[in-house]
Amino acid sequence: MIELKTPAEIEEMRPAGEFVASVLTELAARATVGTNLLTLDRIAHQMIRDRGAESCYIDYHPSFGASPFGKVLCTSVNDAVLHGLPFDYVLREGDVVSLDFAASVNGWVADSALTVIAGRPRSEEDVRLIEVTTEALAAGIAAAQPGGRIGDISAAIGAVATAAGYGVNTDFGGHGVGRTMHGDPHVPNQGRPGRGLPLRPGLVIAIEPWFLETTDRIYTDKDGWTLRSSDGSNGAHMEHTVAITEDGPVILTARG
Repeated sequence: MIELKTPAEIEEMRPAGEFVASVLTELAARATVGTNLLTLDRIAHQMIRDRGAESCYIDYHPSFGASPFGKVLCTSVNDAVLHGLPFDYVLREGDVVSLDFAASVNGWVADSALTVIAGRPRSEEDVRLIEVTTEALAAGIAAAQPGGRIGDISAAIGAVATAAGYGVNTDFGGHGVGRTMHGDPHVPNQGRPGRGLPLRPGLVIAIEPWFLETTDRIYTDKDGWTLRSSDGSNGAHMEHTVAITEDGPVILTARG
């Protein structure tokens, strides 16, 4: 069921968005060469406790997960692109690191992700991949206009990927956000403009393009969660929680 938020409820969602943004800003600065993925998860967990927030991940157990997630942060490195389960791994020079974080504050959820490189990039292609994924997120948000349709967002994201020569996997994409982390509607990263659910004021969605350098196929790691590219190429993932308003899209997880 799709729930439209009132303007007052969207305002109530802002603290969650601001908190999620602050956590990702801190983690992005800490995702440096020599940092353990488990340390990043512990930092996020402590920030949750300090804020009096609640994790959306730690007890999360959807049908595609092998078990409850057990951590508060997704850390996807290099050929991993989504749902990366933190483990005992120390970041190396040039690692491509995607950080995905969602939390609930006062009963409202926000969800966001970013991708950074630890230390110096190994290749120009890694830098380009992150830049294109960032551009696709901006295009998707710009297309999230009242009176439009979900397909407008999907088409805008897909057009950026196609122009850059990347394939698009539609198994996982954006989604509704509100009292829970994942809800309707699904927001694919490829689609046709003018199709799909109307974008009405009060709709709050996570828009999240993710691409792989040389494939659009993924598989699930033996940990039962982490999604990796089928050919070992690197991935990037960007996401914001966005509210559709009468005046256009509002990014609730904007980072200063």
